[in-house]
Amino acid sequence: MNEGRNLVQMISAMQDKRVYQELNWEGTYEEYLQIVREDPKVARTAFQRLYDMILSYGTEEFTRNKERLIRYKFFSDPIENGRDAIYGLEKYLMQLVNVFKSAARQYGTERRVILLHGPVGSSKSTIVRLLKKGLEEYSKTHEGRLYSFSWREEKEGGIVWEPCPLNEEPLHLIPPELRASVLEELNRDLGEEERVEIHGELCPFCRQMYRERMKKYHGDWGRLIQDIKVRRVVFSEKDRIGIGTFQPKDEKNQDSTELTGDINYRKIAEYGSDSDPRAFNFDGEFQIANRGLIEFIEILKLDVAFLYDLLGASQEHVIKPKKFAQTYIDEVILGHTNEPEYRKLQNDEYMEALRDRTIKIDIPYVIRLDDEIKIYEKEFNLQRLRGIHIAPHTIEMAAMWAVLTRLEEPKKAQLTLLQKLKLYNGKTLPGFTEDNIRELQEEAEREGMEGISPRYVQDKISNALVSSEANGYINPFMVLNELEGGLKHHALITTEEQRQRYRELLQVVKEEYTDIVKNEVQRAIAADEEALKRLCANYIDNVKAYTQHEKVKNPYTGEDEEPDERLMRSIEEKIEIPESRKDDFRREIMNYIGALALEGKKFEYNSNERLQKALELKLFEDQKDTIKLTSLVSNVVDEETQKKIDIVKARLIRDFGYNEQSATDVLNYVASIFARGDVRKWGKE
Repeated sequence: MNEGRNLVQMISAMQDKRVYQELNWEGTYEEYLQIVREDPKVARTAFQRLYDMILSYGTEEFTRNKERLIRYKFFSDPIENGRDAIYGLEKYLMQLVNVFKSAARQYGTERRVILLHGPVGSSKSTIVRLLKKGLEEYSKTHEGRLYSFSWREEKEGGIVWEPCPLNEEPLHLIPPELRASVLEELNRDLGEEERVEIHGELCPFCRQMYRERMKKYHGDWGRLIQDIKVRRVVFSEKDRIGIGTFQPKDEKNQDSTELTGDINYRKIAEYGSDSDPRAFNFDGEFQIANRGLIEFIEILKLDVAFLYDLLGASQEHVIKPKKFAQTYIDEVILGHTNEPEYRKLQNDEYMEALRDRTIKIDIPYVIRLDDEIKIYEKEFNLQRLRGIHIAPHTIEMAAMWAVLTRLEEPKKAQLTLLQKLKLYNGKTLPGFTEDNIRELQEEAEREGMEGISPRYVQDKISNALVSSEANGYINPFMVLNELEGGLKHHALITTEEQRQRYRELLQVVKEEYTDIVKNEVQRAIAADEEALKRLCANYIDNVKAYTQHEKVKNPYTGEDEEPDERLMRSIEEKIEIPESRKDDFRREIMNYIGALALEGKKFEYNSNERLQKALELKLFEDQKDTIKLTSLVSNVVDEETQKKIDIVKARLIRDFGYNEQSATDVLNYVASIFARGDVRKWGKE
């Protein structure tokens, strides 16, 4: 009992009552006008509030392929530590935010339906979910606060306060004929960007209450306003305040009252008429979303009858509840749809009016490998894996295949699809500049609008994690096999030709993975730092003598000898430096050493990335036979070789993220390739 009481006291102590009081503030109309004077932003439009909310999280500029982009930090989901983070769509999110910016400045886009368009699983719903979540949190802050009002009613049980059902702006209570004078006073000391404006009229319910009081108080507006209590509004999708969501049903069950409200038949007896606004429920999605945002899921599945409501809501900012005049609303209308539905819209002449009032923002699949990897790493992090080890490159290879399915074949004959993927991901290739990469992107207009969705890949990684073969860890082949096995049943693959292309791309990925792990094993074998330093020193001594036309002293015999050409070439050939370019490369190395010396720095084996790679490859070639990697396949390993293999395995674990089991398996895999005589450019990237 005492423990329960202690918990109650602990929870009570943790609650901040001041926050509750701020979020539930109530005051007079005079107090509200003073708040508007001090902070005009409380009277912003829905688009202005949404745009300011996004900017409140900050931005950062960056350049990619000579294109200036802005990253809006809001879309990294700082609210829930990245749970709904969006990766790799900066260009398209910029377009979306620019629409919000234009609408906030009332350049015309505030009268449009914003349509997010793209293939299934391309983050359209996530973007809208983020915007809803952002508005909810922003409305709780001092910068994002907004207000509405309630009416004082005297009833048999005492005084009750009837809230405006649309949570509308309290400035609507100012008579239209007096607004210009009031705004002149409010805006007297404000700059152009801060000016307060009043858009719209009172809703039918508030008009009725207003009329009754003006009649009761003989036109005394000052007395009427004493029946008003201004209150703070906090958006909440769950409580249906400021955030609305509409999802079309089948045609027989679609009902426009879901959008614009319906008659409350129980109250007709109380008020005597079904045209009395107090006998009407103003709780349609358009009404509850007033001053915030309404989401239309699969918007183009709407029945044509609904379009009239949608067109009025977007273009005129009005809706038509049953039996009432047109009612003003102020909200962001966001819909999302996929390609087949959008094509149907384009071909339907009855939808011409909607097309004219729609701003389409493409939301394609990610086409940068690093961004695709982040999507899966977010889902399959250590906290969720529950002890299952994911071998290095498992997620990378799944992401690589997904991105390859979305890319169009390059028109340049010398460029492969895999090389194109690497260029997009920031890797440099000889002969390709940033301008070339932009050209590649511009010539492939539909890139990212087709291919495999992240959901499919996530499902197959999940299958691999729970399969009986996982046994504590999964590797790339387990996931790639799952990906291939699911293709025959994939509902969105419509042709055998497409299915075969995806299978061929899986083979490309497997070959790339083989090259990667061969390179890692090679580096683990050649990771003897002392041996690398010795080899580097030997190479530099010979290069120095060669470039300065000197001789090298033999450390064993003490005699002067010619530079060891065979040693130098055996290293340079590992990074494909031809005979005709050897002099240039050697001078380049010596110039680099000289430049470091001028800065007071010492040249190390890893100072030059290309030389380090060449040294590692040379050392690997010298050592691979002493380790007898092929003996792993025959399972006949002597004690000395086993010690060397254990050292290599430890390096794989330490430097590349393997565990004992995955390191053993990858060594066995590479050994089996070596045993088959596959010696194609070890260490090739």
